[in-house]
Amino acid sequence: MEKITIADVASKAGVSKSTVSQFLNKRYEYMGSDTRKKIEEAIEALGYRPNALARGLKQKRTSTIGVIVANIMHQFSTEICRAIEDVCQEREMSVILCNTDEDAEKEKKYIEMLQAKQVDGIILFPTGLNVPLYKKLIKQQYPVLFIDRKVEGLKADTVVVNNRESVYEAVGHLANQGHRRIAMITPPLTISSRLERVEGYKQAAADFGLEPDYLISTEIAKVRDRMEALFAPEEAPTALIAGNDLVLLEVLEFVKERGIRVPDELALLVFDNIPFAHLSTPTLTTISQPSGEMGRKAAELLLKRIESAEGPARRNTASTAS
Repeated sequence: MEKITIADVASKAGVSKSTVSQFLNKRYEYMGSDTRKKIEEAIEALGYRPNALARGLKQKRTSTIGVIVANIMHQFSTEICRAIEDVCQEREMSVILCNTDEDAEKEKKYIEMLQAKQVDGIILFPTGLNVPLYKKLIKQQYPVLFIDRKVEGLKADTVVVNNRESVYEAVGHLANQGHRRIAMITPPLTISSRLERVEGYKQAAADFGLEPDYLISTEIAKVRDRMEALFAPEEAPTALIAGNDLVLLEVLEFVKERGIRVPDELALLVFDNIPFAHLSTPTLTTISQPSGEMGRKAAELLLKRIESAEGPARRNTASTAS
C-alpha cells in the first residue's frame, strides 16, 4: 500500500505542508474556514493517517499518560479511571492502565516501564512505599499526580477527599441516633486514607463519649474471624462502619449467616461507592466519594502540568458526598 504523506495532502488541498501541519496540530488561529475544509476533504479523500510515533518524536510528546491503580477491583478506583479516560479522550490523549495490587515492587516496575515508554505523565494511587522513587520523579519535574492518597513531605499535586471529617460526621450521625457501641472495620492501616478515617473515628468516639474497643483493622481475609470475636460478647456493637467496599462484602456475608437484622439490630454504614446500595433491603447508608469529580480534576491537573513547565505545587481536596 502506498504511504500517504503530508505532502500528498498539501498538494491535493492546494496548500503548503506547513499549513497542513498547523491543521493537524489544531493551530487554527490564522487559518480560514475554507482552508480548513479543503484540508479535511483532502485527508478524507486520501485516507491520510498521521504517524503518531514520528509526531511524538518531533513534539517530544507521546500523547499518552499512565494511570497506576492500587486495586482495580474497587468500584471507586474504576470510576476514577473512567473519568480520567473520558477527559483524556476529549483531549486526544491515550491512557495506559496498570494495577499494582498494593504491591510496592509492582508499583516500582510500572513507574519505570511507563517512563521507558516515555508517557507524558503519571497519575498514581501510591502504595506509599516507594518514597525515594517518588522524590526522584518530582526532582526531575516529571509530571506526576497522587490521587486518593497523600504522601507526606512531598511537594506534588494530590487529589483526595476529606476522609477524617467524613467519618467523624458519620460517627456523629450514628451517635445522635442513640448508638453507643459503634464499630469500624478497615483494611490494614498502610495508606493515608485509611489512617485518616481511623483518626476521624477515634476523635468522634472521644468527643461523643462512645464505648472503646470497637475498632478493627485487618486483612480482608480475616474480617470474618475478627467479627466473630467482636459479636461474641453481650456488648456487641449496634452500629458498624465498613471502611471500604471489600470490607462491606465480608460484613454482609457475616450478618446474613448470623441472621442479624439491618438496621433493626445493626445499623450499617459503608465508606465507599456501592453501585447496588439502593437495591439492597434495607437500603445501605453510604459515604459516597466523588470519584468522577476526582478523576476529572486529576486528569485536568496532570494535562495542565504536562503542557506547562511549572514544577508541582499544590494539593486538591475533593468534597465527599453522602
